[in-house]
Amino acid sequence: MTGWRSRESLSAARRGVSRAVQKIASLGERRDIPFNKLILSQANVRKTKAGVSIPELAEDIGHRGLLQNLNVRPVLDGEGVETGIFEVPAGGRRFRALELLIKAKRLAKTAPVPCNVRDARSAIPAEEDSLAENVHREALHPLDQFKAFQALIERGMGEEDIAARFYVTPAVVRQRLRLASVAPALLDVYAEDGIALDQLMAFTVSHDHARQMEVWETIQRSYSRQPYEIRRMLTEGAVRASDRRAQFVGPRGYFFLFSAT
Repeated sequence: MTGWRSRESLSAARRGVSRAVQKIASLGERRDIPFNKLILSQANVRKTKAGVSIPELAEDIGHRGLLQNLNVRPVLDGEGVETGIFEVPAGGRRFRALELLIKAKRLAKTAPVPCNVRDARSAIPAEEDSLAENVHREALHPLDQFKAFQALIERGMGEEDIAARFYVTPAVVRQRLRLASVAPALLDVYAEDGIALDQLMAFTVSHDHARQMEVWETIQRSYSRQPYEIRRMLTEGAVRASDRRAQFVGPRGYFFLFSAT
């Protein structure tokens, strides 16, 4: 009897917990607001410059439009009535970039800006919105960069153009594109954090996927997984073009001569 009552009490407690779960009634209001009705909020937590510069961000917005809405709150007067002005606690860099476009006369000051509108009387502080937007942001994984850059190359875009468009150096673009020579199985390992980027890049010295996998199996049983060890294992047996044997018969002749021995 005691066991039955305990189970009944537990079941009732679980029902109580399920009833206590708060349902989400709305994800917020979306509204287009003229830029001249927006002001930058003092609650924006980003005070230090970091990442892509405002002029670069302005160029990007000019090229592809605004990809992420601003987060705003109505400004109230002394009596708690909305003034028609909205402050921007989250999205300050986008606000400044739009401001630059307006100063350059590339955008009208009355241009409608997509905004997420928070209730002015919300229990969530404006600083929390600003902090959450910045803290939850995560840089793109190098593997995703590689796939995106590769797709753009296949569409005819050059390395220099990609670098300029996405505010990275051409060297970064070339490094990511070198991952095309790596065995897909190793890319999968990297995607699961099973190998470091510098180790993965070491495999790009060879285009032989079978040999890459052999080396991967070997280093998994070894204490040393340094990139230089991976490169050494992949290139051992290879002959430099400056080698006298290769110069005597030519690289092509050397390959056929010594691969048959």
